[in-house]
Amino acid sequence: MTATTTPSASAVSTPAQRPPRRPRHRWLAAVVVFLLIAIPAAYLALSAYQSRDSGEDKARSASARALIYEWPSKVLRRIYDVPIPDGAAYVGYYETNSWDESTLYVEFRCSPGQLTAFLEELGTDRTALAEDTVTIGRSRADVIGWRFDDPARTFAGTVVQQSEQEPEVSVTVDLTHEERPRVFVVSTTNP
Repeated sequence: MTATTTPSASAVSTPAQRPPRRPRHRWLAAVVVFLLIAIPAAYLALSAYQSRDSGEDKARSASARALIYEWPSKVLRRIYDVPIPDGAAYVGYYETNSWDESTLYVEFRCSPGQLTAFLEELGTDRTALAEDTVTIGRSRADVIGWRFDDPARTFAGTVVQQSEQEPEVSVTVDLTHEERPRVFVVSTTNP
């Protein structure tokens, strides 16, 4: 007699189990992970570089003992009420700070039209410039090394203070070369 065997429960065929699904685009996952790491790292490196540059600029400005021949920042110009006209040349500045007073020294060359615009923006005009008058005292001029005692030069000056809260702005203009006046400004504010 032949024995018939019945299939047991364990022998019942089951569908083959598949391995875990692999993403089709492994490269896409790799790119996403790379970007999640690279973008913040690049941002940190750029921030550190800019911060270092900013610190060097501030240190250079703070350690200066003479005019820095570049435009003062817009913030400085606004604080000290020194509206340097667009197109001015040979612009230099120097700032001093102490507990009782802060001073901005500015020098630039401009055209007669730019000088007029500068004075108007200060709240005055060319008629306010007193001939043969230097409005910047010797002690202030010595800080920068400005010399106003040359008899061969023609100077004119005025002092502007629009209100008690605004800085006092002393302007002396070297009019020796009328087509290209040289402007000296000392703006003083008391905190």
